Amino acid sequence: MKLATYSEGGSEARLGLVNGDEIICLDEGAASRPDRMINFIRAGSAGLDWVRQAALGGKAVSLSSITLLAPIAQPPEFIGVGLNYRDHALEAKMELPTAPLFFNKQTSCVAGPHDHIVLPRLSNQLDYEGELGIVIGTAGRYLSRQEAAAAIFGYTVVNDISVRDWQLRSPTHTIGKSFDSHGPFGPWIVTADELTDPHNLTITTKVNEETRQRGNTAEMVFDCFSIVAFLSQVMTLRPGTIVTTGTPAGVAFGRDPAPYLRVGDLVTVEIEKLGRLANRVVAEGGHGT
Repeated sequence: MKLATYSEGGSEARLGLVNGDEIICLDEGAASRPDRMINFIRAGSAGLDWVRQAALGGKAVSLSSITLLAPIAQPPEFIGVGLNYRDHALEAKMELPTAPLFFNKQTSCVAGPHDHIVLPRLSNQLDYEGELGIVIGTAGRYLSRQEAAAAIFGYTVVNDISVRDWQLRSPTHTIGKSFDSHGPFGPWIVTADELTDPHNLTITTKVNEETRQRGNTAEMVFDCFSIVAFLSQVMTLRPGTIVTTGTPAGVAFGRDPAPYLRVGDLVTVEIEKLGRLANRVVAEGGHGT
């Protein structure tokens, strides 16, 4: 299933099931419904059953007539993994980690799949990172690899926008990863039962028409299940948490001169079978070119 949060004609956020180039409204056709995506995720298999029932009576409209929003407006946590592709570690001139290298993105950075990315007035080192995102479905602690796989609700596309000079000011990276609007993800969540193998997916990032990144999730140092299992040794994972899995080579930071993002740039991140983000860079204050 492809599950989305969307708005139609300025309406409040709604839940929808994406079917081809249409979206089926899940606010209709069921006696009771979760009021937010995160509550639907918490419902587990009962939530999936609810979707099937609701879709039978739901109104279908064209995707072109609605606005896709961030699938989860306020995830419990937004966690990233650094240096998880060998070629990216090489371009960053850093050694491969011996364990997953985690950092936080504050949830205030969340943005929708077509929202603007703000170039902050504090920096001109705005960078892109196309990544596969994991959506946690089941709360858990001390998970085995098999249990970790079962705890994943689904997958999504993430652009881990980074302000490099601010990122390097702190060894945790969090401060440079958490500017407002610097966590666009979506366009929807593809449930784990539909995406049986997350470890062979092509990731492509373009700035305007230029391909900057092209990699495959098969190249990850630590795969999705290992990442979730490792993280669960430290913290109780909560449904709706977003965990990004690292980026392949090709970021601006790894080039000389570094082609950082500028006002007016259109940044697209596409992962096969999952969908595409397309976000325009604007100056702080919301003004584009």
